[in-house]
Amino acid sequence: MSLPQRSRTLSVACVVAATAALALSGCAKSETTDNAGGDSTQGAQTVQTPTASAGPGCTLTTYGAPKLDLKSAVVGFSQSEKEANPFRIAETQSIKDEAAKIGVKKLLTTNAQSQLSKQISDIQDMLAQGAQFLIVAPLNSDGLEPAFQAAAAKKVPVLTIDRKVNATACKDYLAFLGSDFVEQGKRAADAMIKATGGKGKVAILLGSSGNSVTTDRTKGFVDQVKATAPGLEIVAQQTGEFARDKGQQVMEQLIQSKPDITAVYAENDEMALGAVTALKAAGKAPGKDVKIVSIDGTRNAVQALSNGELNAVIESNPRFGPLAFATAAKFYAGEGIPEDVIIADRAYDPANAKSSIGGAY
Repeated sequence: MSLPQRSRTLSVACVVAATAALALSGCAKSETTDNAGGDSTQGAQTVQTPTASAGPGCTLTTYGAPKLDLKSAVVGFSQSEKEANPFRIAETQSIKDEAAKIGVKKLLTTNAQSQLSKQISDIQDMLAQGAQFLIVAPLNSDGLEPAFQAAAAKKVPVLTIDRKVNATACKDYLAFLGSDFVEQGKRAADAMIKATGGKGKVAILLGSSGNSVTTDRTKGFVDQVKATAPGLEIVAQQTGEFARDKGQQVMEQLIQSKPDITAVYAENDEMALGAVTALKAAGKAPGKDVKIVSIDGTRNAVQALSNGELNAVIESNPRFGPLAFATAAKFYAGEGIPEDVIIADRAYDPANAKSSIGGAY
């Protein structure tokens, strides 16, 4: 699952003349979980930090890959989780839309259904089908080595998005595109401190284990609370596995075991919305009796924020299509790609929620 901050146009991703038109065209559509049109200006990704300080970046020569024209290429996209989550729906659709816009010869798509072994076999299968460039949303930060090795054997570059892997950039994979998850956690903590006045008892609904998103969002939040709000006590940390039903179940348990909880930090919107359901069923007013801050920026969560049931939402933008293909185009044009390309994520609060619903996914 999904590293920080706001409304956007695809700025840095659009700087190369060879890919400018392509990347900007990707800013023309925002994906939503229904048929309503989103605000495309709000919806597009902006690169915050290209992190090129480590050197010239990874080039076609240093990676050892053959030159490729994306319009005549077979590109594979490996999705990690079932598309019941708005983030995954928007992410996959963004990849499909951008591939169609730039005229990719053939796009192969797979879904690992939250199974690491399936994601490995999915990637290997796409390579067997002739994939020449891979975009991978990793399920876990570890464990994809067999898939990366299979890609390396065929000299097929792998671009990772939304979750970091514990591997070597420009060797095991090309680069990472995504958010600063530690910063997301810090911003969520700041929003929680503002909502609670820096006092109370907080429960954390953790994401799934084994990936950088959960680890970093937890670290950012916990460290920031300890450093700036000693009166805000973290009294529980339980995994809701980034799922609404699990978030609801955990919240129901916490209401019984720790009835004095006054705030909830949910590491994604789906768990936050599950917590809202549980609190209502228990006769508590979410957003008032229990303050709730979450991360993602789904349309349902921003609507709940507008309704007063959430107190803040930190965005994690899933619309990777334009940035992923613009990055690939730069790579094949001979430019160096930095190890981490960090996007800027906006923040939703009670003041901007109503006007921002159209740009949420």
